[in-house]
Amino acid sequence: MSHSNGFRALDRQECLRLLTKVPIGRIVYTRQALPAVLPVNFSLDTDSSVLLRTSAGSDLVRAIDGVVVAFEADDFDAATRSGWSVVVTGRATVVTDPAEHERLSWTGPRSWVVTGDGVFVRIEAEMVTGRDITGTRGAD
Repeated sequence: MSHSNGFRALDRQECLRLLTKVPIGRIVYTRQALPAVLPVNFSLDTDSSVLLRTSAGSDLVRAIDGVVVAFEADDFDAATRSGWSVVVTGRATVVTDPAEHERLSWTGPRSWVVTGDGVFVRIEAEMVTGRDITGTRGAD
């Protein structure tokens, strides 16, 4: 893990540990050939994949099912100018197996919006990168 200009690269295990500390991240995908970013609540599954829960008929599901996406989460303290950022890149797929859907209904993320047709989306953690930012109070 190298230091460069106040940034320190994080290894995969540290990145995954940090992801468990925050409830919100951002999914980055392509919508109508343009970049799109959407804040979402999430959780990590036992295999370290990122799990989202949304409506089966949502624009998000139609845009990401079967394609490679990025997922980013972070935490930052403006007063100390310190924090971290983690990016998970991998293929997103809707969970279609009934047994897996049932398991995730108990262990997966809870949707913030009540929906009767909720589905889980799994983002495989194919590439996990992160960095730690160590700042100093009042530094320019």
